[in-house]
Amino acid sequence: MKTTVNIPDSLFEEAKLVAREEQTTIKALLEEGLRRTLDEHKKSHPFRLRDASVDGDGLQPHLANGSWERIRDMIYEGHGA
Repeated sequence: MKTTVNIPDSLFEEAKLVAREEQTTIKALLEEGLRRTLDEHKKSHPFRLRDASVDGDGLQPHLANGSWERIRDMIYEGHGA
């Protein structure tokens, strides 16, 4: 994708020097910098699953000691499973 980016002249000149020294392009430097910035952003904002719990009194007493298999069977009871 092509786009236009406005950066200060001094930053552009510095990027040209670094690109020349490293035998690369300004485009490659921009891509590398953007990737690093996005990686840092991901690290500083880890994914958090939203709290989707509902109001209630928790597990019903008759299921308190039930196995997951028993609970699953009750959920699907009468639904063909």
